Amino acid sequence: MDRLRFALLAGALLLGCASPLAAQSNPDQKPPQQEQLTPEQQAAREAQRRSVEEFAEAAKLLPGAAGQPECVWTGRRIATLLWRDDIDTARRHLELYERFGCPTEHLKLAFRCLVRQGNIDPKTQERLPGRVQQCWVNPDYVAAPAQ
Repeated sequence: MDRLRFALLAGALLLGCASPLAAQSNPDQKPPQQEQLTPEQQAAREAQRRSVEEFAEAAKLLPGAAGQPECVWTGRRIATLLWRDDIDTARRHLELYERFGCPTEHLKLAFRCLVRQGNIDPKTQERLPGRVQQCWVNPDYVAAPAQ
């Protein structure tokens, strides 16, 4: 009886694995049409595209390791955490930042730029990630005075 169950189970498993493979190897099937994206999916793709552009911009403008994607990502994250007074988490991220061989001097300059800009006015469209990116790419950035 056990042999019969084992044979049935093995056959079902083999049949279950073979049908997706057969469907993938059928050359007569046309690729599926581009599906319509929901607004959330479109926003996610737009955010991903912006993120890639930000990393590319940093790589072009920053010399050395400060422009490497791992340094840009962790450095901006540390600056954001420091801005929000989450010192303990920022310190843990700093260990990772240093382990990647990223320049701590650039992190200091970027955070100094962030602090010089002052608080973000809640009535404006400016957001913290945009300000952090601006200061990361150009630590000497000075925002235009509000009118």
